[in-house]
Amino acid sequence: MIKMILPYIGYLLILVALSIPLGAYIGKVMNGEKTFFSKFFTPCENLIYRIFGIHKEEQMTWKRYAASVVLFSGVGFLFLFLLLMLQGYLPGNPLGVKGMSWDLAFNTAASFVTNTNWQAYSGESQLSYFSQAMGLTVQNFVSAATGIAILFALIRGFIKVKTDGLGNFFVDITRIILHILIPLNLLISLCLVSSGVIQNFSTPKTASLLEPVAVDTSGNILKDAKIDIQNQVVTVDGIVIGDAVIVTEQMIPQGPAASQIAIKQTGTNGGGYFGTNSSHPLENPNAFTNLVEMISILIIPVSLVFTFGRNVRNKKQGIAIFAAMFLCLVIALSVIAVNEQTGTTALSRNSKVDTSTEDQAGGNMEGKEARFGISASATWSAFTTAASSGSVNSMLDSYTPLGGMIPMLMIQLGEVIFGGVGSGLYGMIGFAILTVFIAGLMVGRTPEFLGKKIEPYEMKWSVLICLATPISILIGSGIAAFVPSVAESLNNSGAHGFSEMLYAYSSAGGNNGSAFAGFASNTVFLNLSLGLCMIFARFLPIIGVLAMAGSLVKKKMIAKTAGTLSTTNAMFVFLLIFIVLLIGALSFFPALSLGPIAEYFSSVR
Repeated sequence: MIKMILPYIGYLLILVALSIPLGAYIGKVMNGEKTFFSKFFTPCENLIYRIFGIHKEEQMTWKRYAASVVLFSGVGFLFLFLLLMLQGYLPGNPLGVKGMSWDLAFNTAASFVTNTNWQAYSGESQLSYFSQAMGLTVQNFVSAATGIAILFALIRGFIKVKTDGLGNFFVDITRIILHILIPLNLLISLCLVSSGVIQNFSTPKTASLLEPVAVDTSGNILKDAKIDIQNQVVTVDGIVIGDAVIVTEQMIPQGPAASQIAIKQTGTNGGGYFGTNSSHPLENPNAFTNLVEMISILIIPVSLVFTFGRNVRNKKQGIAIFAAMFLCLVIALSVIAVNEQTGTTALSRNSKVDTSTEDQAGGNMEGKEARFGISASATWSAFTTAASSGSVNSMLDSYTPLGGMIPMLMIQLGEVIFGGVGSGLYGMIGFAILTVFIAGLMVGRTPEFLGKKIEPYEMKWSVLICLATPISILIGSGIAAFVPSVAESLNNSGAHGFSEMLYAYSSAGGNNGSAFAGFASNTVFLNLSLGLCMIFARFLPIIGVLAMAGSLVKKKMIAKTAGTLSTTNAMFVFLLIFIVLLIGALSFFPALSLGPIAEYFSSVR
């Protein structure tokens, strides 16, 4: 038992140990303080300001800051949309990949601009090197930087007094990209390349198969148990299949993978260079790369919690929010780990499958890579859905009912259990403001948070921030449930099929991007509806956070008194967790009851 628990403890300790110093570094960068990298990147930063005519000291109101975010994202969306449709005519395309259809290009552009990275395509076969590097990787950087910038605009709303300036959006993203994302991802890329992850612009290689396979005219592999391939002739049950094609070689894709994989993890983007994401051996070849990539998923979101405490000059507040998030993560990880290690009743019934842990992984190994096992797979699943990252190293569709429900639930909570870079923390602050308001009503006091009075204006926006994800998910999945083509696209029927659909809209509405799989998502309806869910769930909270920050920054600081509600003690941590779970339970319990919960009770019969 101890040997089974130790890997999980080790992963969590490494994550926290690395996040504390990184959090201090990020705080210094965003305050304009000198750091080790200042002498390298500050000249580049100033050059960018001169080229684009950005005034470093200029302050933006919340409306101008929001307009800058929307305009910047809109230009990025249009550029990526056109690039994907026209990639067949652009350079850096050794395979001659054709342009995407308009609906798939819309979905993909919306996905990467909103930091979701939902992928209804296979990267190695449907994207050129140019699209991967100049389209997707660039958006991985700028969408992550946008989320962090919004968080710091909110921080300034708390620490500034009687003004209207929240900083400069273009200065913020420049600093974030130059001083934080580039050096961090350069280090991670070097670790990955040195450990076997590919990074090149070579044409694909070929390798001989150990055994030939036969495919039909549609390219589907013939898997009949009685298939026979002899002397270039394919027979099934003794009948010759004349139009079958015998394949003796496989293509090994190449390309600039490591540079995209690094930022997809640290930016909580999640979109894989390859279709099978981080379960692909060229994207995640061994235990070391798995550790590096897995820790990278949460390192910035966790660091930002400590940065928040430092920059609002109240480290106890940062620790309190960290405690709430960390406890939720530990509980979620424990539930996933126990269910995957135990397996299901049907799996071990009549001893047909050995689920013991004696000299083997045991439990439910279906859909998991043998080189990672259950502990690394379960931890990755918890980390990637705690963050708004869609990267996966195992097949969530093959998890046990409850083991698969927890990742879905963490997304549905708004991905505030650390969440995406910046977005997770400002989402949790929205919940904290809601908690303070409810607690204030209970004791009959005007709610306050970090020395600023919380009034109806802030409450309206905080409610919208908290409910944006449930609205997007439930409306989107509710409409999809009535569309016949969606039901036809599912690989499974019943409760599990419903879970596949619900997870897809949860992933889009939570700006996550992971998938349950078993879901043919590349249709016009799904591309459009999922893309619209991503845009709604990304930009409504952004506008809400900036509007709230614009109101807070104009207020004066209120002196702390004996009657001020403490937001740094264990009681507040408990209330915050309770409110997050309460809203999630009230919003999603009926839907979960039709999916993973119904499937669980069916499996224990």
